[in-house]
Amino acid sequence: MAEGLRERKKQRTRQQIIEAAMGLFAERGYHATTIADIAEAADVAPRTFFSYFPSKEAVVFHNVDRDMGSLAEVLRTRLPGENVFDALRRWIDSMFDQWMAEGDEALLRKQLCREDSGLANFEGGTLARIHDLLREAIADDLGEPPDTLRPRLVAAAAMAALTSLEGSLDEKAAEQLPVAKEEALGVLDEAIVFLRGGIDALQAK
Repeated sequence: MAEGLRERKKQRTRQQIIEAAMGLFAERGYHATTIADIAEAADVAPRTFFSYFPSKEAVVFHNVDRDMGSLAEVLRTRLPGENVFDALRRWIDSMFDQWMAEGDEALLRKQLCREDSGLANFEGGTLARIHDLLREAIADDLGEPPDTLRPRLVAAAAMAALTSLEGSLDEKAAEQLPVAKEEALGVLDEAIVFLRGGIDALQAK
């Protein structure tokens, strides 16, 4: 019981820090906001901030480890007969509602990345992590080493499809247009049919 209470308190404190930071970033900008500012707004000590996040960058991308962990788990525990793109589609479906609930924050994150090269580089590193996870899973499906040409090419095509979907969702969110899950995932399904066909053809060789 005590352990559960401590964990909930830690989650509340973490969320307070995130909300305070993102609010200040939106109001003042990334560079004009200090860690001391965030700590004060979250009603915690600066040392408490560092107990949860190593840097301001880490707060901006606070959900990266969650997303990377869940994607890695889905790819690692693929169902019998399920290829990498089936698993990817299942992961996106499971995360979609949560991403939509975080839509305003995602738009702010994009804005901050446009304004700060360090954040843009951090985002690029996140995309590289997704690429590597997909490349390794694709290589496993193809029975080839991850560094060979075919896994790299297929992973690049998958990243292009994901980037295109993200861009489409960002545009709708920026224009405050409703995003229908069925519509968005329908577009993704079209891309996955193409990607799945490509990997099936390579496996047949």
